[in-house]
Amino acid sequence: MPRQGSWGSMELHNNCNTRASFDISRSSSLAQENLSKSQRIRNKSVDFDDNLPHAENPRLIYINDPRRTNDKYEFTGNEIRTSKYTLITFLPKNLFIQFHRVAYLYFLAIAALNQLPPLAVFGRTVSLFPLLFVLCVTAIKDGYEDWRRHRSDRNENNRESLVLQAGEFQMKKWKTIRAGEVVKIHADETIPCDMVLLGTSDPSGLAYIQTMNLDGESNLKTRYARQETASSIFEGCNVLGLIRCEQPNRNIYEFTANMEFNGHRFPLSQSNIVLRGCQLKNTDWIIGVVVYAGQETKAMLNSAVSPSKRSKLESYMNRETLWLSIFLLVMCSVVAVGMGLWLHRHKDELETLPYYRKTYIRNGRENDNDTNLSLYYYGVGTLTENKMEFRKASVYGKDYSSSNFTEDSLQDDNIRDAAVSSRWKLKSEISVDSELMNFLHKDLAGDERIAAYLFFLTLAACNTVIPIVSQDASSGHGRSDSWGEVKAIDYQGESPDEQALVSAASAYGYTLHERTSGHIVIDVNGDKLRLDVLGLHEFDSVRKRMSVVIRFPDNTIKVLVKGADTTMFSILARDTEKDNLIRQVTQSHLTEYSSEGLRTLVVAARDLTDAELEQWQCRYEDASTSLIDRAAKLRQTAALVECNLNLLGATAIEDKLQDGVPEAIEALRQAGIKVWVLTGDKQETAISIGLSCKLLTADMQQIIINGNSEEECRNLLTDAKTRYGVQPAHRKNENSKRSNNPQNGYFEIPDDAKSSNVLQPCSGKEEPDVCAPLALIIDGNSLVYILEKDLESELFDIATSCKVVLCCRVAPLQKAGIVDLIKSRTDDMTLAIGANDVSMIQMADVGVGICGQEGRQAVMASDFAMGQFRFLKRLLLVHGHWNYQRVGYLVLYNFYRNAVFVLMLFWYILCTAFSTTSALTDWSSVFYSVIYTSVPTIVVGILDKDLSHKTLLKYPKLYGAGHRHEAYNLQLFWITMIDTLWQSLVLFYIPLFTYKESSIDIWSIGSLWTIAVVILVNMHLAMDIRRWVFITHAAVWGSIIITYACMVVLDSIPIFPNYWTIYHLAKSPTYWLTILLIIIVALLPRFLFKVIHQIFWPSDIQIAREAEILRKATPNLRSKPNEDSS
Repeated sequence: MPRQGSWGSMELHNNCNTRASFDISRSSSLAQENLSKSQRIRNKSVDFDDNLPHAENPRLIYINDPRRTNDKYEFTGNEIRTSKYTLITFLPKNLFIQFHRVAYLYFLAIAALNQLPPLAVFGRTVSLFPLLFVLCVTAIKDGYEDWRRHRSDRNENNRESLVLQAGEFQMKKWKTIRAGEVVKIHADETIPCDMVLLGTSDPSGLAYIQTMNLDGESNLKTRYARQETASSIFEGCNVLGLIRCEQPNRNIYEFTANMEFNGHRFPLSQSNIVLRGCQLKNTDWIIGVVVYAGQETKAMLNSAVSPSKRSKLESYMNRETLWLSIFLLVMCSVVAVGMGLWLHRHKDELETLPYYRKTYIRNGRENDNDTNLSLYYYGVGTLTENKMEFRKASVYGKDYSSSNFTEDSLQDDNIRDAAVSSRWKLKSEISVDSELMNFLHKDLAGDERIAAYLFFLTLAACNTVIPIVSQDASSGHGRSDSWGEVKAIDYQGESPDEQALVSAASAYGYTLHERTSGHIVIDVNGDKLRLDVLGLHEFDSVRKRMSVVIRFPDNTIKVLVKGADTTMFSILARDTEKDNLIRQVTQSHLTEYSSEGLRTLVVAARDLTDAELEQWQCRYEDASTSLIDRAAKLRQTAALVECNLNLLGATAIEDKLQDGVPEAIEALRQAGIKVWVLTGDKQETAISIGLSCKLLTADMQQIIINGNSEEECRNLLTDAKTRYGVQPAHRKNENSKRSNNPQNGYFEIPDDAKSSNVLQPCSGKEEPDVCAPLALIIDGNSLVYILEKDLESELFDIATSCKVVLCCRVAPLQKAGIVDLIKSRTDDMTLAIGANDVSMIQMADVGVGICGQEGRQAVMASDFAMGQFRFLKRLLLVHGHWNYQRVGYLVLYNFYRNAVFVLMLFWYILCTAFSTTSALTDWSSVFYSVIYTSVPTIVVGILDKDLSHKTLLKYPKLYGAGHRHEAYNLQLFWITMIDTLWQSLVLFYIPLFTYKESSIDIWSIGSLWTIAVVILVNMHLAMDIRRWVFITHAAVWGSIIITYACMVVLDSIPIFPNYWTIYHLAKSPTYWLTILLIIIVALLPRFLFKVIHQIFWPSDIQIAREAEILRKATPNLRSKPNEDSS
């Protein structure tokens, strides 16, 4: 029993390193809405007792009695629905979502007005076509995506599993499984719902699961059935009992429940439950009882509904659309009032006026050419490879640096024989230090030899790694026949650190190749060593170490410990001067390893006396089965044996970063982007990765918030604000309005600045601040109290004052909650990038999924997908910049090109006694936006580039143009509208004055206006194009040619009132001179404004463009003298 208890405790706490995200990215929120806030378990360690957190309303599960389970309680079935629409709700719901865009409402109103005969501009069907086309295309896209979700749901719900029915296991569809039923899962099958384990194929109740579909991690995790039920299942007995568990909640790290079985009540924890979406591995079968099904499973509750995302530019465009709608209403009101006054003044003359005969008024129409406004639409684990490599070791005060393993390095025949005779082959190659290998195989005696032996024994034994042994097909020649075939061994574990250490121990001759519930077997240079595991104390954030109590074959008891140096050195024995010397040397080695970005651990051990063992066993058994303060009692018990340790050495592991991660993070910082890390990893792991990728630096002041209660969190936040002088958010906003904050990456160019002073390449060095930069490190336990209480503002104030924020041990929805905190309290855009964090990616304004070994859940839910984190640098600094510049300019340009057309017609109405007549044909009004001016807009929106990708990557601060809204802002909008007003006046009055004394008819002047406005808006666009290619030339100049061609065709049709007008106009030089004069006069103010602004107030982008041009011109200038001399 002590062995069973000790193994149970070993598995009890080692399954928290998960970052859950389910492959189904969107789920219905119906189940979540039914859960009151009081029923949602916080994401923290809950030390449960018989009185559950929901004792007032626990969920009762009668094992193998689904009818009784579901009679009293209305539990949901196991059918899931992740789709957004049904056949009934698709049309209204989809239209409701689409009409969130103000522009859609605007065009809907215009189209509705056009259906009224007195207000119709042109054909009713034609006016509906643009809006209906866009709505239909979007609806078809949304419908197809939702059909795929329906298909995925159908396939998922129709999968089958074995369910106990009428005394035997029979296949049953997943969607019909109910709470209380007993389900059997075989190896490599997927878990259909959340189940409490009753038994497994292993007599001790152990099971191994893979959670890749949940958290993206491929490492195996251990779960176990209680011995009380596992033995009954294994013996074939029927299991009946009652489980009292908490109500459904999103907390994937905790499960609080009790089970009544055979008259006994015992607790259940997270280690006793397997969640939907996991896969069974290395275990023949498991049997469990369903406690949560369908939408109530933890995986589905953690699948947030995908929100509708809108870019800032779209919100700004909505604002400007409202302004233009107001202007349009004013213009219509002016025309209506003016026409009413004119009619009242000339009512006696109306019968004689051809345009105002009463018959015409009855059948008249109002010409509102603003319907021609075109619609424009735009859319706007992660850091590391998770591969640990054992790099260096300090053994008993001596440093060993790993180098490539070669046969030549084995100088001693005994060493070579020992290495060759090994029958174990690791799947991954491990480089070893030849000096250390020589040392381990020498026949030495004394403390140094014992320390090296225990050092590697600790690496092989003090862990929860699972060895997986298989026959190696490529067994090498020269192996000793006594060993038989060479076996390949692979290690699976929740922690990549542990895997790396165990693999390193195997490479040095200490191979862990068997693990059961109560013992482990280690091959020590060919000799099998069986060690009984009496108990294991898992790593936790308080102790920051891990220990295992081992009984050796000679009945000696040792405790083997490994942990962080910050806590290990304080519990070492200080008996002799030699111990102190070894300690000092090891500390210097650790400093050296850490400075290289390696992850370090200290290894120690000591013997236990019989009295110490008896005391520890008694306390350990009580603590591991305690229902109150279990974690605290286990820490107190560990302190009994984790003391007076003998230092053995230290290890250094490299967590290999993805290529280019430090450079990408530094570039993002220089671009003015604040980088926050939200991870489910342990705090120490997260900090280590932060140091490796240069996210955290040595000069940063770390603010660590680890609270276990609301009051403690409040005190920690208050102390941090007081100590570091953190201002409230509103105060900081006021200060930021007065001056730009250089820490945000914004920079202004002084009047006398030179391009060489402004554009310095990204060197990775920043000017030291007066105060050291701050880094906030906070755990998920603290976030539970902060996000659910009134401490959000305190956290927000501190977080926004820090250069780096690192949140560790956070659940998936906590990540989404942090993103929502920033979105709700600031106007900043948020970008989330991850390999499996679906909820966070969906919550952010821009979601980026990493496509890798973790699966494609994040990719399916993201806006953009990429293979590695380093590509984010190019996505943001290059494509993000290009997209912002293009979209910002084209929004203004589309407002301009339609407004100048409408205002030109408005001036005509004012000069024709508010007659609402039109000088343009209906076809000209339609073709203006559809054919004449649309193609250049599309081509420029796709191909135009203000800067090359090399320049944008070299100078990350150029990305700050988007932060400062340089391409699109309210000031630019009004300047554009003033320019539009001027151009419309020029367009209207120059032809009017030119042909004032002539007999030209209204259709001829309308033809002139049509071609003039098309040439004008294309020349306006040509002035702003930065990158001319063949397609750009073809689009801009080709659209003018196409306009002439269309007008020739239209004017050749006899039934049209403008028949043959273009032929008469084109013969006159006045026609061509008038067009030329319109272009020059209309664009001259804009040209002068651009020249003056670029000379006296150049932007960063303008300076960078000039630098690019100079760089291109310099080789040409240098080549000319060479050509002349030759």
